[in-house]
Amino acid sequence: MEVFYMARFTLPRDLYHGKGALEALKTFKGKKAIICVGGGSMKRFGFLQKAEDYLKEAGMEVKLFEGIEPDPSVETVMKGAAVMQEFEPDWIVAMGGGSPIDAAKAMWIKYEYPDITFEDMCKVFGIPALRNKAHFCAISSTSGTATEVTAFSIITDYEKGIKYPIADFEITPDVAIVDPELAETMPPKLTAHTGMDAMTHAIEAYVSTLNCDYTDPLALHAIEMIHHDLKKSYDGDMKARDRMHNAQCLAGMAFSNALLGIVHSMAHKTGAAFSGGHIIHGCANAMYLPKVIKYNSKNAVAAERYAAIADFIKLGGSTVTEKVDLLIAELRKMNDALNIPQAIKNYGPGGVKADTSIIDEKEFLEKLPEVAANAISDACTGSNPRQPSQEDMEKLLKACYYDLEIDF
Repeated sequence: MEVFYMARFTLPRDLYHGKGALEALKTFKGKKAIICVGGGSMKRFGFLQKAEDYLKEAGMEVKLFEGIEPDPSVETVMKGAAVMQEFEPDWIVAMGGGSPIDAAKAMWIKYEYPDITFEDMCKVFGIPALRNKAHFCAISSTSGTATEVTAFSIITDYEKGIKYPIADFEITPDVAIVDPELAETMPPKLTAHTGMDAMTHAIEAYVSTLNCDYTDPLALHAIEMIHHDLKKSYDGDMKARDRMHNAQCLAGMAFSNALLGIVHSMAHKTGAAFSGGHIIHGCANAMYLPKVIKYNSKNAVAAERYAAIADFIKLGGSTVTEKVDLLIAELRKMNDALNIPQAIKNYGPGGVKADTSIIDEKEFLEKLPEVAANAISDACTGSNPRQPSQEDMEKLLKACYYDLEIDF
């Protein structure tokens, strides 16, 4: 007997999309806006100036918080929140890739609740009510993380070498602006990594134990679009790039409500764990996804759903097992076409294929038990269709390092 229980489906109240959607900022009502941005591409391409001008046109005083780093730190969050305390904005506008938007979401919590600790912020769905001081608008420039429509933020504690997901519908932005013009500025490698991140979002959401009738169509349509457009977008086809910007957003709507699985748990916990450098999030997802699909497909329900994905993108095959294997092969083919390594042993600087990895094999094996334990306790593990033991997780991570077959 199926048991039905109440579930929640939450998205931003307004989503402006299409070329020139940035102009929606003109319509915002408020006195003060702070714009949070990253390393400079938004400034270089003139989007920051446009955003500032639109907000001023709306009658607001505008302050900038610039230079948010990739994989933002707890320190950056605290610094930004202190600036907000002083400036007292009623709009927080975050612009750029996943990093500045995620950082701004965490700053928003700290701005509204100055006494909250980072530890408290990480309690899953435990954040107090926001919007007492400010509303939040997210403008994404990568096709990608979809953080403009999600209830999540990923912040890195560099002392511990761990990425922590903050998860609560409170931090789902009030307004999302999905303007493809911003994504047209992405370099090819970023296009590849963020595109496979989006593919992982859609596939994990579709097989998540929390999938439902509201998330399934979003996930499937996103998978179909990404499968069709990512390589073209990578090769510089701007019409495909524009469609990818929509596709990644649909994937975000799906996973924000159906949650994710252990591909993300593993990416979060391997991302900052090793001294050789970061394993870029989207690239980690791309490498780990085929392995996890094989592992999860031991679960009959998950296997059926992977097979349904293979059918939806017309990969052929006559049995469930064949279809699952065809899906895995197709994803690996996409990685190859996008110059993404298939395993950590070939992870070169900046996430390109190389003969020597930046992640030292000995260090990887030494840290394996700890990284595996951390991955199991990650917020994304709970909704994975198959619950891994410590031994399973260690074997999975090893398979992701050496590109081994999954037979357990």
